[in-house]
Amino acid sequence: VAALIDGRIDAAWARWVRPWTLAAWMFLTGGIAMGSYWAYYELGWGGFWFWDPVENASLLPWLGGTALLHSALVMEKRSALKIWTVLLAILTFSLSLLGTFLVRSGVLTSVHAFATDPARGVFILGILMLFIGGSLALFAWRAGSLTAGGLFQPISREGALVLNNLILTTATATVLIGTLYPLLIEALLGEKISVGPPFFNLTFGPLMLPLLAIVPFGPLLAWKRGDLWAASQRLFFAFGAALLVAMLAYVVIDPSSVLGAAGIGLGAWLVLGAATDIVLKSGFGKATGAVAWRRLIGLPRSVFGTALAHAGLGLTMIGIAAVSTQQEERIVALQPGETVEIHGFVLRFESLRPFTGPNYTEDQAHFVLNRVTGKPLGTVVSAKRLYQARQMPTTEAGIRTLGLSQLYVSLGDRTPNGALVVRVWWKPFVTLIWLGALVMMAGGAVSLLDRRLRVGAPMPRAKPGKAKVAGEGARG
Repeated sequence: VAALIDGRIDAAWARWVRPWTLAAWMFLTGGIAMGSYWAYYELGWGGFWFWDPVENASLLPWLGGTALLHSALVMEKRSALKIWTVLLAILTFSLSLLGTFLVRSGVLTSVHAFATDPARGVFILGILMLFIGGSLALFAWRAGSLTAGGLFQPISREGALVLNNLILTTATATVLIGTLYPLLIEALLGEKISVGPPFFNLTFGPLMLPLLAIVPFGPLLAWKRGDLWAASQRLFFAFGAALLVAMLAYVVIDPSSVLGAAGIGLGAWLVLGAATDIVLKSGFGKATGAVAWRRLIGLPRSVFGTALAHAGLGLTMIGIAAVSTQQEERIVALQPGETVEIHGFVLRFESLRPFTGPNYTEDQAHFVLNRVTGKPLGTVVSAKRLYQARQMPTTEAGIRTLGLSQLYVSLGDRTPNGALVVRVWWKPFVTLIWLGALVMMAGGAVSLLDRRLRVGAPMPRAKPGKAKVAGEGARG
């Protein structure tokens, strides 16, 4: 808004915007990951993402912010996409305010919603109208005076970033429509409809898959005019290794799941593509080891940050693909002493014990976990909890992490004969979902440390006379 008022939107402005956008993107990435794990652990349904409207409200500014980061990079390097970058900045912040309205106004009923006060919702709606309406009006007033900026070929790094922006904004619009459409239908027609995971899986997924496939090409293309065939040749080893990973996943892990193996291969493609970028820019394989090592150390931190962010996205993709297609589930009614077997493990129900906490009461189910070979692996405790003050029931899942995978135990109700309904999942590589988010955040932090994003004040230079006297005193 300040840039629009002042009328100075140039590469320097993009350089100032990038670190602030990057810092906000880092915290939002961490917030989404923590919210995902909270839902996974606390709600007891065993999922990490359910396309809940409030979850979507956090995803929308993340998608917009990701597009803004890449667009600001093009503007800084090539003075292009000025109008688009400013519009993305306004829309990303607007989506953040929209998320605040959805969560705090009470228009949504969700485990993630924190208030049901209509008066508060009207106040936030007024803020939305002022900030979003005012920003867009200012943009419409100033947009005609903005120059288009530098030109570039479609096959170039700018072209790859523009394609990235197009897909991300289309995905953002898809999630926004799916989230707000039921609210609009209810407000206009009084009918209640539900737009759930099937819609988002069939629309958002196909949009993101081609984007993930082209991500490794972007950093290897030159600015202004790139060579797609040369970039493909540089990525040949990464593609072959990713294909091998997909084949191993298909043969070794689960021969019945082609989609799961393809998803794991796609995640490996992102990780290996990020590593390839670092290797090529360091000169390993062309220069001597000492020279390549010096080049590696001398690379800008933003290069490492980009590689880490893309690799983290790949790790998250591997986790999502593995757990979505290869998890196992058992639903059984157990009496004390009875067992359930899953993925080479045996879970024995020991007892159900009451427990009183500082502001809650709960029933704790204690299980003993062993391998089918008899090797003991300790105990697992799962509980159903009730917070007395607000009469709010929650589920505390029993989770045992084994490598990158987890055994997940959730309690149900009692049957008429007194048995306890227990749901047990084996979730392969599920921890990679949140580990990938941490790696993405690390990539953002490393990029923030890039010296090109630090603008230091000039140091005052000593006067020649004083410097000479100081030198004489030192010699004396």
